[in-house]
Amino acid sequence: MKKINKILIIIQRANGDVLLSHSLITALFKNFNQPQIDLLVNDDTIAIAKLLPNINFIHTFSYKDKREKHWRQEKKIIQKIFRQYDLSINLTASDRSVIYSILAGKKSISAIEKKPQKSWWKKIFLTYFYYFDTDKHILLNNIEPLSFLNINQELNNNFPEVSEQAINKVKRLLEIKKINKFIIFHPSAQYDFKIYPKHLRDKLLIELNTLEIPIVITGSKNKLDLELKKELPKLRNLYDFIGLLTLEEYFALSQFSLSYIGMDTLNMHIAAVQNKQIFAIFGPTNLRMWSPWSNDHMMAASENRPLQTYGKITIFQSSLPCVACGKAGCTDNNQRSECLYTIDPVKIFKHIEKYFSNA
Repeated sequence: MKKINKILIIIQRANGDVLLSHSLITALFKNFNQPQIDLLVNDDTIAIAKLLPNINFIHTFSYKDKREKHWRQEKKIIQKIFRQYDLSINLTASDRSVIYSILAGKKSISAIEKKPQKSWWKKIFLTYFYYFDTDKHILLNNIEPLSFLNINQELNNNFPEVSEQAINKVKRLLEIKKINKFIIFHPSAQYDFKIYPKHLRDKLLIELNTLEIPIVITGSKNKLDLELKKELPKLRNLYDFIGLLTLEEYFALSQFSLSYIGMDTLNMHIAAVQNKQIFAIFGPTNLRMWSPWSNDHMMAASENRPLQTYGKITIFQSSLPCVACGKAGCTDNNQRSECLYTIDPVKIFKHIEKYFSNA
């Protein structure tokens, strides 16, 4: 393991997983004397992958191509990665990503499921394996491979640097809008089941408007965000930035902000990486894995509570006994999450108001 010059890291999950691989990448780059590090990620996460430091090349997997030209895509990826790496590290326990890891690296390390019927063959072909732990934060799961390499599992959760061009564009946009100090309100998420209902969201925004602090509403150009854009209330202190910024530019905007208010999604993790004040609204998501990581306290949430604060992070949840179930909505089909309908927006506002009064 001492002569490691080329490394492939496989992350076939969502944006947050890719962002929170930063500590692993930094440790590998430092301890193996600046090796070539490539990534294999899903194509819908490539924007965040491009912002990670010390990355040489990014291979992509497309779920659209999986449906339309499945075997051609698999053949193309395998041809590119087959035995091209001294070490492959797979952070995802799926069969496909494990196979990629086995084929790509002369040595391979991978997460696997705890169920023997799913993982018996993976244990045979992998050099090293560890169990993906849903009771452990994703940041800690992602540095687990370092234990096999005799590298200290040091958390380096500083945000990736953004270009001067992105910073200057955001500054100009804020100047045009005559915005100085401001709050980010992010109403969206990757899936419907994570989104705070419109009538409660509007009530929260109306209350926030009374703080007389500019509220910058953020979002991308995807269909879900553009639908939310049409539903925004007309308020004096509300500024609609949905669809205006690239992901890199959003990093700059977040860095300039006073705090993040909004949903459990990538933008929340960006705020955590930047040590921002966070007020996060959680539905059915597993907190142990996906709550914002506090750099100050080196911890995340470990239990479900209607209200909890650690460091600069405050989390609001429902008091329903099923929280947090970890399902994709109540019927596990990316639809409605009843728990989000029971979180009182006035309660959220009172805590935010108290923070800004003290600040």
